[in-house]
Amino acid sequence: MTTDPIADFLTRIRNAQMAGHRIVEIPSSNLKKRITEILYNQGYILKYKFEDDSKQGVIKIALKYDPATKEPAIKTMERVSRPGLRQYAKPLDFKRVKNGLGIAILSTSKGVMTDKDAKAQNVGGEVLCHVY
Repeated sequence: MTTDPIADFLTRIRNAQMAGHRIVEIPSSNLKKRITEILYNQGYILKYKFEDDSKQGVIKIALKYDPATKEPAIKTMERVSRPGLRQYAKPLDFKRVKNGLGIAILSTSKGVMTDKDAKAQNVGGEVLCHVY
């Protein structure tokens, strides 16, 4: 059991990209499912599939690479808020990720969403990670 499941999720994706894998399997949870959907909707991953075969379930993610250069679509994924130091932000305090090219994923009272969606709905929350 890991202490920080979100950091484990991000690390598994980073490691799979560095190794050049096409598919990565990650233990499932509701929060991880929502983050996966956000990454798909923003165009950072190719496909995803939720499988509930085992007790916990598995998320299979097909990673996205540039066809010409074989560079991964996700350049960086970094955990912002962690168990030892939670980071919260109000809609007016959201910082732009890579000058607006990346996204921040937040956990708000209205669910997990991107920083742009949270700003549009005028809700703040815990900044889980930055993706670029």
